[in-house]
Amino acid sequence: MRPELSTTEDGVAYRDLNGNGQMDPYEDPRLPVEERVADLLARLSLEEKVGLMFQTVIEAGADGTVLEHPGNISKSPTSTVVLGKHLSHFNVHALDDPRMAARWSNALQALAERTPHGIPVTVSTDPRHAFIDNVGVSFSAGAFSQWPEPLGLAALRDPATVRRFADIARQEYVAVGIRAALHPTLDLATEPRWARQAGTFGQDPDLVTELGVAYLKGFQGDSLGEASVACTSKHFPGGGPQKDGEDAHFPYGREQVYPGGRFADHLKPFPPIIAAGTAGIMPYYGMPIALEIDGEPIEPVGFGYNKQVVTGLLREKLGYDGVVVTDWELVNDNHVGEQVLPARAWGVEHLDPHGRMELILEAGADQFGGEECVELLLDLVAQGRVSEARVDESARRILAVKFRLGLFENPYVDEDAASATVGRPDFRDEGYAAQARSVTVLQNADDRLPLEQGLKIYAERVSPEAVVRHGKLVDRPEDADVAIVRLPAPFDPRSDLFLESWFHQGSLDFPPGLVARLERIAAVCPLVVDVVLDRPAVVTPLLGVATAVVGSYGSSDDALLDALTGTIAPGGRLPFDLPRSMDQVRAHGEDVPGYDDPLFPFGHGLRLTAD
Repeated sequence: MRPELSTTEDGVAYRDLNGNGQMDPYEDPRLPVEERVADLLARLSLEEKVGLMFQTVIEAGADGTVLEHPGNISKSPTSTVVLGKHLSHFNVHALDDPRMAARWSNALQALAERTPHGIPVTVSTDPRHAFIDNVGVSFSAGAFSQWPEPLGLAALRDPATVRRFADIARQEYVAVGIRAALHPTLDLATEPRWARQAGTFGQDPDLVTELGVAYLKGFQGDSLGEASVACTSKHFPGGGPQKDGEDAHFPYGREQVYPGGRFADHLKPFPPIIAAGTAGIMPYYGMPIALEIDGEPIEPVGFGYNKQVVTGLLREKLGYDGVVVTDWELVNDNHVGEQVLPARAWGVEHLDPHGRMELILEAGADQFGGEECVELLLDLVAQGRVSEARVDESARRILAVKFRLGLFENPYVDEDAASATVGRPDFRDEGYAAQARSVTVLQNADDRLPLEQGLKIYAERVSPEAVVRHGKLVDRPEDADVAIVRLPAPFDPRSDLFLESWFHQGSLDFPPGLVARLERIAAVCPLVVDVVLDRPAVVTPLLGVATAVVGSYGSSDDALLDALTGTIAPGGRLPFDLPRSMDQVRAHGEDVPGYDDPLFPFGHGLRLTAD
């Protein structure tokens, strides 16, 4: 789909976005971004400027139409938020068929052309190229090429592969009209119980920094342009050291602690990502406890509310002048069906929504994630609690990104190109190879791996189709030459609050009944166990039972079998230490990378040699 263009008398093609029959400076593609922003900002009503400062969830119609009723998560009909509230930033959830996704994106942009100044929409997404499906964090790949989770990319230890992944993801995003990424996640995986480690690059600040910059460059390029996806790097100044490993989405996980005094480790990836040009930065929900920066005690309020952190540290000390987007729903509780997720107003729960919004702006944020309550900000301006100049400050930053992405020239996409690009065979092949190569061999007694082809295999949690590509599937361990069992890392199921059921939290111990059952299998045939390491499980009891133990971080059954047979050699190295016991985990400082005496250390990974 091509935008409708007008032409000036001297032959300059432009989009007449406000329909006044002439090329205004903000519509002139030849002018510098700063001039275009200044011209547009002066034309906008307060309502239009306020609308820029909200980014909420949007859902697409399965048939490529905009959704004109509330969705499963989205709160309002699309026309209400675009035309009525002047929002032009949306975090898209489920996308299925690429052609329909592209058609929806074009329909959304066409709707935006009906606003007074035709400001194009910026569509963002959480990661959607791996396996974990959690509407609060990420989506499984579906039609997109499928890769390991970021932990698996970290296990490969190769910045070139990370940049290649990000470049492929960029191409697939752009093809369906997604022009902003709510990632990379630069948090350190220092607290083994924390639920969000799969989205990180592991525990080591140097590796996280190196891979984070490569990831950013793959999405954005050396500078933002018409082929870029703008990244929001998160979670400033480093999420992860959550008290007792509980996640800050939830009231019981609001405290972020530094018993080891390692704040500098968690901050380390951010100066290089700023230098590399990240378009956005997102502070975390966490409320710092007993934190001092350069001798100054930091107020114990959530980072999105924290002026010392957002303005003092990020803007003034680190010199960042890009967009700061809050994490989702700091202002209002989220009610979904019969469940609720309280607003993440940690440390300021006593404030009403007006007060929370006022404090977020005072802290230095530009955009409210997961909110569409424009009336609150308009009220604050009317009451004199927020100045229009403060609104202009944020609107200026936000508009600059849209202009640099080329959205004012052409926000539309081609349905045929989307269908041909998303999930392209060579993209899928590269992702599949990365899945297999990231598998990490922890133990390989008797050189059991690589497995020979043609064995009789007993399997649990492995698809029959994957098994029969390499051997014969049998129903009983007693009839097998080898047993292959896949296990998820342990967690304690929870489902009281909205989103809780998707987060893997709590104990990392395997239950004793499972271990006893594995012992019975191992008594009659050699046992190979794969543990899906979305968190660093306590695999100690498996080592005396299984002949071989491997870890994976987002690998299909087929990719795992290719790794176990050496069809694609597994080369992953642990992106974090594996603890010996839950006692060791509980005694460990939440902010400290690694243990003095881990079961397996960061970087461990055996190499296989075929006979």
